[in-house]
Amino acid sequence: MTISDLPDPKRAQVELASLQEGVPLDALYGVLKALGTEKIPEDPTDLQKVLDAQAERLKKMMSERAALRTDDPEIKRLVASADKAIGQGAIVTARKFLDDAVGRVEQTSDVVDEAEGLVKQKRLADAAIYARRADASALVFDYKSAAGDYAKAFSLAEKWDDKLRWNYKSQEAEALNASGNATGDLDALQHSIEAYRVILNFIPNGEQNRERETETAHLEEAAQIFRDSLVVFERVKDDINWAAAQGNLGNVLLTIGERQSDPKRLNEAVTAMRAALEKRRRDKVPLDWASSQMNLGIVLYALSEREPAGEHLAQAEAAYRLALEEYTREKTPVEWGMVENNLGNTLVTLGIQLNDKAKIDEAADAFRAALKVRTRETFPVAWATTRLNLGNALSGVARFDMGTDALEEAASAYGDALTVFTRQRFPKDWASAQNNLGSIYQTLGQRTRDVAMLDQSAASFRAARQVYVRRKFPLDWAASQHSLGNTLRVLGGVTDKPEYYGEAIAAFRDALREYKRETNPRQWALTQAGLGSTLHWLSMSNADPKTLLESITARRAALEVLTIEAAPVDWANAQNGIGMSLLNLGNLQRTDKYLSDAEAAFTAALKVFTRESQPMQWAFEQNNLGDIHWNRASYGGGKAEYRKAIEFFESAKQGFTEAGYTMPIPLTDKKIDLAKKQMAKK
Repeated sequence: MTISDLPDPKRAQVELASLQEGVPLDALYGVLKALGTEKIPEDPTDLQKVLDAQAERLKKMMSERAALRTDDPEIKRLVASADKAIGQGAIVTARKFLDDAVGRVEQTSDVVDEAEGLVKQKRLADAAIYARRADASALVFDYKSAAGDYAKAFSLAEKWDDKLRWNYKSQEAEALNASGNATGDLDALQHSIEAYRVILNFIPNGEQNRERETETAHLEEAAQIFRDSLVVFERVKDDINWAAAQGNLGNVLLTIGERQSDPKRLNEAVTAMRAALEKRRRDKVPLDWASSQMNLGIVLYALSEREPAGEHLAQAEAAYRLALEEYTREKTPVEWGMVENNLGNTLVTLGIQLNDKAKIDEAADAFRAALKVRTRETFPVAWATTRLNLGNALSGVARFDMGTDALEEAASAYGDALTVFTRQRFPKDWASAQNNLGSIYQTLGQRTRDVAMLDQSAASFRAARQVYVRRKFPLDWAASQHSLGNTLRVLGGVTDKPEYYGEAIAAFRDALREYKRETNPRQWALTQAGLGSTLHWLSMSNADPKTLLESITARRAALEVLTIEAAPVDWANAQNGIGMSLLNLGNLQRTDKYLSDAEAAFTAALKVFTRESQPMQWAFEQNNLGDIHWNRASYGGGKAEYRKAIEFFESAKQGFTEAGYTMPIPLTDKKIDLAKKQMAKK
């Protein structure tokens, strides 16, 4: 067909289409020639549709011409000949050239497939190298670098292996999440969520939970992503990635739970970790099994902090010890050191709750063992973490020793940790170290009556609150408030300035805004006990019986949670406090009606404060019982009560001497002299 073969109206329509669409006129005529004269639409509208469609197709072929790349000279020649034929309107001839080009492609397809296989092999091998370096970075807690290498590994594997792209993107998300949690970097956490969302896009349409609320917090979204992925892995029976997703779900739920007062998410995290263990059998994947045991221990430990008796602490200890059966120093030194560190934390908490010095000593041994691997030169962040934890153990040891050696060693350990945990790089760890230092300065200041040391303690707790803001870290904020309250109470006693008691009461009541009996029973009870103690000492300044009654109420509330079985020392301290308040209440009201209840409370405390285990506290209880009998004597009990009072005071002196704490002895001697004088008058 040529231009002259068409009637004028159709010819004009073809020429106009060529001009408007920017395609060669000969090419358009070639298209119509291929269609055949008898099939060319008579209706101008129908003809225009044909011209528009084919002109669009011609434009597409012309625009993609530059994109066609081939190293085969024969294919290149055939394609060029086809392009020339199309431009001249020889569409059928162009088709023949392209048929020959396709034939050539099919002849060389085996070679291309082989080359593509080599490219795939190279890409996956390269990805594995990046992932290996990422693993090494994560082992030294350089999560930011690890995330970058996992991202590179993902980009190399994405096209070639579905499982590997999941693994690398998942590891990138985990590293970003760890980086954000370690440094408080919200951008890293946001990128972590974005990585989790990429993972979600790997799940086929229709399998996501469409009812998820759009206002869900970022971490909740991440948790839901892993829940959604479980459906896919279960369907295709991919146990390895199913277990990994359960572990990731547990880690996200742990992070959420640590930021909330309600332990619901922590319980869910325990469930997820135990589910992962069901698929990670020890006989098949021993190291993965050990990893899951370690993670289970971490979650159980976090959950134990929300319980009155820490029921899950023993389970956490058992999980860590199981992990150590596979994680040995010889085979897996890094993981071994990590588990030893975590086991130490659990043993410290158990030892303090149970008043068991042997447990705390064992914890210190675990930390010192971990430090053989976690050296400052090789793993500076891990070294600082374990030094921080060793300081906690030494602080616990100091409870059983009235000297200052353990406290000073603990302060040194915290100082070491702060050389790595700067506020700029590790704000949360820095704040934790500040809290711990505050506790050490508090105890040192209390034992030495050093006001400057106590001021330093208060400053440390206030510094920690600069990071532990209530909105982001409500429980850490509450812990800092509780600790600050304790220091302010001691300051009130050392300086004899009752305004400190008022500040302490405000701090304790602030802590109770987050510590609830339903969700944080142990912390709630300890704060009630601290509040009761402060109210007691305030009443000594203002001689207000109402304040003493408030003190007794707070301490009795604490005893609803703190039992002798679960928290013997805290229980005994609360009993002693109630006895002191009742004794003083009787003195203010000039009555002996509270003496029997006070005596019962002091006697109860002696179930824990024995002469062998706690000689100093035992001595104080002897002194308090002496005060009971002295008061009875003054209300008409006579010489027999004075004799009993003197016997208890003498026992107290012996206890103070055995404990190496001689400060109260002069006052006790004065009481003995006064009692003897009163007996002489009788």
